[in-house]
Amino acid sequence: MKKAFEFLTQLNKNNNREWFTRHKTEYDLVVKENKVFFNQVYTELQEHDNLKGIHIFRIYRDVRFSKDQTPYKTNFGVGYSRSKPMLRGGYYIQLEPGNSFVGGGFWGPEAKDLLRIRKEFEISTKEIEKIITNETFVKYFGELKGDAVKTAPRGFDKNHTAIDLIRKKQFVVMRKFTDKEVFADNFQKEAVQTLLTMRPFFDYMSEVLTTDLNGEPLI
Repeated sequence: MKKAFEFLTQLNKNNNREWFTRHKTEYDLVVKENKVFFNQVYTELQEHDNLKGIHIFRIYRDVRFSKDQTPYKTNFGVGYSRSKPMLRGGYYIQLEPGNSFVGGGFWGPEAKDLLRIRKEFEISTKEIEKIITNETFVKYFGELKGDAVKTAPRGFDKNHTAIDLIRKKQFVVMRKFTDKEVFADNFQKEAVQTLLTMRPFFDYMSEVLTTDLNGEPLI
């Protein structure tokens, strides 16, 4: 992992195509090592879940609609998707000097899924509150995160007791790791355990998104 971080640190200082081209051999070596780690995590995670696949994100940035025209990301990331339609939620690992984390959740729910989640919270937040206040959940993630709309979504009471949850348009969790923790021998074990700690949250949300408001199966 140290080689990857050394490469990313230099890339952050020299984020241009000329420098990257000169260090392409070094980059290829780092990518190869990362793939070994990412695939090992996938194999361990698959023993406890039903995954659809693994997606290792490219380092090349899409700058077509961005003010930031630097051509490369300064992190390495991987996503693990669960087998839809019954299993929902996605796992994610980001490796970046000073900004590494293991997380996941529902980053951009489709409109119908977001409405279904909000309707569930409107009826009751007993189950989700039980999950996100669990001692282990709080220890690993602190709280449920995600962007939210500024006011109550259309059709919802702004004075509802669960309005803070209803206003969310993302439902994600994150556990940050220091560089020292990433370099430690037990990082892979900690990363996998962190991902598995999301399961009660994922399983609950999967149940919500595969049933109607009466709890009847949709699939």
